[in-house]
Amino acid sequence: MSLERAKEYLKSVGFEDRIIIPDHSSATVAEAAEALGCEPGMIAKTLSFMQGDKPVLILAEGMARIDNAKYKVRFGCKARMIPGELVEQLVGHAIGGVCPFGVNEGVRVYLDESLKLHQTVYPAAGTDHSAVRLEIHEFEKVCPDAEWVDVFKMPE
Repeated sequence: MSLERAKEYLKSVGFEDRIIIPDHSSATVAEAAEALGCEPGMIAKTLSFMQGDKPVLILAEGMARIDNAKYKVRFGCKARMIPGELVEQLVGHAIGGVCPFGVNEGVRVYLDESLKLHQTVYPAAGTDHSAVRLEIHEFEKVCPDAEWVDVFKMPE
């Protein structure tokens, strides 16, 4: 059902033809990179956070890690991941397929600046066997309400 939600949303913004269904799992950054034949950094991972009682999604470069200090400065609260058993209920997609396409009403989406390290990235499309090929500049069309933030850091 999550893939269908993502497909419907992507169709509504003219990007349904960008969905890729690989033969192997794309649930983790490493699995997705292998399944899609790209660098791990090109995987646009989507992390789910709670801010008060509101779910928030942040997409970031596959190898980037949350920078707790930047997060607190930007959002005014501590980075608190949504418990795994609540992600699907609160966001609309299960872990392994969380993406910004076809999410529940009220879920705020942010794009981390780390994504701009790559011209092309691959977020999930609602399942652990799906991806969407996007150029960075296309996020404005695909996620028009998303805001760019700088709350992740690259590993040393």
